[in-house]
Amino acid sequence: MAPTFSDPTQLDSLAPDFELPGTDGKNYRLRDFSQARALVIAFMCNHCPYVIATQGRINQLAKDFGPQGVSLIGINSNDATRYPEDSFDAMKVRAAEQGFVFPYLRDETQEVAQAFGAVCTPEFYVYRPWKQQWMLKYKGRLDDHWKDEAGVRSQDLKIALNAILSGKDPDPDQKPSMGCSIKWKTT
Repeated sequence: MAPTFSDPTQLDSLAPDFELPGTDGKNYRLRDFSQARALVIAFMCNHCPYVIATQGRINQLAKDFGPQGVSLIGINSNDATRYPEDSFDAMKVRAAEQGFVFPYLRDETQEVAQAFGAVCTPEFYVYRPWKQQWMLKYKGRLDDHWKDEAGVRSQDLKIALNAILSGKDPDPDQKPSMGCSIKWKTT
């Protein structure tokens, strides 16, 4: 399987709003996170080997940065008809099995992924508050070694979050996310 790389997105663009159901039974909107100091949106899914290899690190990131005012949201936009392991019911099982401490949301229509310009899983967007909206400051990879946590030498997403939390912008030279393509519905 050939990896897909995220497209560069214009930094300083604003996050599109959404309303999506979570595996915890609640619906979430962007405004629900208005008190956060930073917001991470991770497009992810259940079946992608890139996500499976990093889901523990994603959850740990939410645990480590949550007390510092960072909110993390996981969004699954994959076509569940062709990929039943990405169905909402399967997402509920995965969230419980992995003990996700962040909302794991279902984008059934795929409109949210399209609005963000997401193309792969996992794909990470980091926003900082700006005039009651969210401004994109980082779009890149989690780290430099998706397959083996022991091989990680650069924790890019953590570095970006630490910059934002210290009042700085992350380095604009950002490495793209790499993973499976989002599984778009066919018409």
